[in-house]
Amino acid sequence: MKNIMYFLGSLFLAIVSAFIANKLLGGFENPGYVLIGIGFWSMETSLIVFVISLILGFYVLYIFFRFLGWLLRLPGQMKNRGKSINFNRSQEALIAGLVDSAEGNWEKAEKVLIKHASHSGAPLIHYLTAARAAQSRGALDKRDEYLKQAADQAPGSDVAIGLTQAELHLSEKQFEQALATLTRLHSIDPTHASVLKLLHQGYQQAGDWEGIRKLIPSLNTHKVLMEAEIKLLETEAFSKLLKQTAGQGSVNEIEALWSEIPDYIRNMKGVSAIYFAAMIDLGASAKIEGALARALSTTWDQTLVVLFGNVQSLDIERQLENAEQWLPMHPRDAVFLTVLGKLSIKCGDEQKAVSYLTKSISIEPTVPAYQIMGDLLFAQGDKDQASDCYKQGLELASNEVISRIDSIS
Repeated sequence: MKNIMYFLGSLFLAIVSAFIANKLLGGFENPGYVLIGIGFWSMETSLIVFVISLILGFYVLYIFFRFLGWLLRLPGQMKNRGKSINFNRSQEALIAGLVDSAEGNWEKAEKVLIKHASHSGAPLIHYLTAARAAQSRGALDKRDEYLKQAADQAPGSDVAIGLTQAELHLSEKQFEQALATLTRLHSIDPTHASVLKLLHQGYQQAGDWEGIRKLIPSLNTHKVLMEAEIKLLETEAFSKLLKQTAGQGSVNEIEALWSEIPDYIRNMKGVSAIYFAAMIDLGASAKIEGALARALSTTWDQTLVVLFGNVQSLDIERQLENAEQWLPMHPRDAVFLTVLGKLSIKCGDEQKAVSYLTKSISIEPTVPAYQIMGDLLFAQGDKDQASDCYKQGLELASNEVISRIDSIS
């Protein structure tokens, strides 16, 4: 339409110009003539005819050269038109693929995305979405193939491709591959929030608490998690590391780890109990007896009370005296009274032990109290009373088991 308008417009302009030239020159008595000679050849015509011929010739040449230009541009225009058609189709395919993925039509989405990826203005999105679709239908080989094609098509998109790859590996519990990819991305950009967040998730799912411990400063500096989340994560990491070190490490390793733990975590009941229990199990009671006593003086906790009773003190009588200082503040704590009875037996004061254990059972009967009382009575030769204590302890233990089963069912 545009070309037709150019043609008609130029034709109209040529006709108007010829008409005006004819009117202007025709008004003279002698309009003149034009003589053109070349060698033995000559041509003579009136000025009016020459001017009109000149105008029409210019028009013809103008049209000719425009047509010639259009012919020269035609292959390029056809090529661009084909590219435009392919691009529009690829955009439609991308939308269709995303919709199919959202609806769970994985195989259909995969096919339409890959078919038009090469003509798309964003082939990376085609391949990454196709990789997700392939994994969703269990085609892990295809997933890896599409991720490789994405890297070939978009060599400058290492982080985007790597994040998708790591995310897909994590969802398949392929922790080793995911962490290898994320570690590489972290070396490229140590401040990238998404990389740090996925690294945190990968370490947590893989149970690599040492990795999380080293990552926590970066998570905090770059505001990847909120402060409350950082503290919870730090607490969990150090708790897990304490348990792992307690099960596999030495006293020196546990003490080294404990020295690195922030004070606000060390003062938590559950965390300190892990440390004290580990040191007691490794025979290092003497190193933590004072710290355990100070912890109980600050914060009363029955788990720590039991641990204090398990400490193999170098001075048992002093251990009992220290414990009895808390009695006025906790006179009806059955667990504490049982521990006092246990410590009294260690000191050889059986009469005091019976008094503490009897009071403990009267306040709240417990299996440990019946067990210790039964052992004490049996050692004293009172087998009937000892058997009665064992019997009551067994009945109490079985009732506790039945209650747990009922609560589960």
